[in-house]
Amino acid sequence: MTPAPLLARQRGAALLVLVTTIGLGAAVAAINSFNVRQGDQRRERETLLTLSAAREALTGFALRNGRLPRPAISATDGREREADCADEIACTGLLPWKALGIPATDAWGKRLRYSVTPPMSRKNFSAVETVATKRLVTRNATGEKYFLLGRTVCEVTAQCAPAIVYSSGRKNFGVTEQGARLANGAARNIDEQHNDSASNDFIVRPGSTDSDVPGGEFDDLVVWLSLPTLYQQMARAGALR
Repeated sequence: MTPAPLLARQRGAALLVLVTTIGLGAAVAAINSFNVRQGDQRRERETLLTLSAAREALTGFALRNGRLPRPAISATDGREREADCADEIACTGLLPWKALGIPATDAWGKRLRYSVTPPMSRKNFSAVETVATKRLVTRNATGEKYFLLGRTVCEVTAQCAPAIVYSSGRKNFGVTEQGARLANGAARNIDEQHNDSASNDFIVRPGSTDSDVPGGEFDDLVVWLSLPTLYQQMARAGALR
């Protein structure tokens, strides 16, 4: 028969091993979770830099060509489409990375999305007559939508944005380099669902993993061109009519 003190010591040792194992498992899980968050934050920063470079490249294209580029031919062909856009939907697609000479994807390997005001993708458009048509929408503290840039009707005297570029973020939606459309993995991300099919109004708001907040979870990253800045630079370059 095992003496009682020895049995107690054995049980204590076994309990210590169990506690240590659980502690190590929790520590590993915490480290992995931290690494995932760090990786996501790094990719988000990289993507924001890529989006900023895209905005500068679009401006540079306008200075050289007197217009903004049309969307890419396809997910595997980064040249801009040859035909003029017939409407807002036709002028919405993927960023023409080859025409701009910039990286083709965000940090998650997804093609960058792009939407441009149709008349501004045509050479020698008139700055005094053309209306920029891209509106930016966000939400206030109570979740109600309001225009961050633009208004219900864009006009020459109340301009909206000439073009937007955005990344679908890590989760939900997007287009791969091979042209495959990625499915939506959520159900209540209505703001992301809106952006995926938008051609005029694009939602911009802080990221969230909470499906219960107004608009649902959200990790889209959106940038846009400032019309006054674009016109000023085009005018200095003699590219504005």
